[in-house]
Amino acid sequence: MATTQQPDYYVPAPSWWPFKGAVALFGIGLGASLLVNSVPFSWVPLSIGVAILLWMLFGWFGDVIRESEGGVYSKRVDISFRWGMGWFIFSEVMFFAAFFGTLYYLRSISVPELGNMEHKILWPDFKAMWPMSVAPNGTEPYQVMGPWGLPAWNTLILLTSGVTLTWAHWGMMENKRGQLKLGLLLTVLLGALFLGLQVYEYAHAWGDLGLTMASGVYGASFYMMTGFHGMHVFIGALMLAVMYFRSVKGHFTAEHHFAFEAAAWYWHFVDVVWLILFVFVYWL
Repeated sequence: MATTQQPDYYVPAPSWWPFKGAVALFGIGLGASLLVNSVPFSWVPLSIGVAILLWMLFGWFGDVIRESEGGVYSKRVDISFRWGMGWFIFSEVMFFAAFFGTLYYLRSISVPELGNMEHKILWPDFKAMWPMSVAPNGTEPYQVMGPWGLPAWNTLILLTSGVTLTWAHWGMMENKRGQLKLGLLLTVLLGALFLGLQVYEYAHAWGDLGLTMASGVYGASFYMMTGFHGMHVFIGALMLAVMYFRSVKGHFTAEHHFAFEAAAWYWHFVDVVWLILFVFVYWL
């Protein structure tokens, strides 16, 4: 890595990566929408979207890494990166705040109001209770997901991953390269384990408990909130995997490591969101 940085503010050349990312997200959104509605061949746009997204992430990351290691980023650019990542995480906070606001509305406003209506036209036998043990039309009984078992284990796994990531950060700051690489590797593996257990949990809920997307607002909100969080865990694990391979190549020092910090901020944010999910979706 270059030992000196340019004094001016580096502006990269125009790039097609944002457009490719937009195409990828469109394909993923279209494919996912078709998939939940059982449309044939819905996996085609979904798979294409995921493939383009991975290509975009690795390509764009590669460009930024080469620029960073080439020493073209000044201190002002580093500050801009930090502000940008801070605002991005704030947007993610608002994203999940909307979900938690929806959950509050469902549990504390809409369900009680529907249960207290004098004339129940659509579902005369509907009872205002949360979590419900049957869909509103009374034809799709299901069991709710309890907090203990897999959800509790996944909570412990994510909390442990936060510890291993912090341990890796300490190793980097103290120039202990082995500790840095081992901590990052353990964090990525714990993230993969979390995702694997969540897939198993979904299979159990869908097949054994009868809890599907059609299981009233409880089923819809459960899969919406935990599913979007799982997507964030996947993206965070991917980012940390890139950090691991960069550390193997000798990147990052105590003075030059914002990419590592940005991925760590994101991962700790994902940890905090899961704790709130565990309390309000699984426990209460």
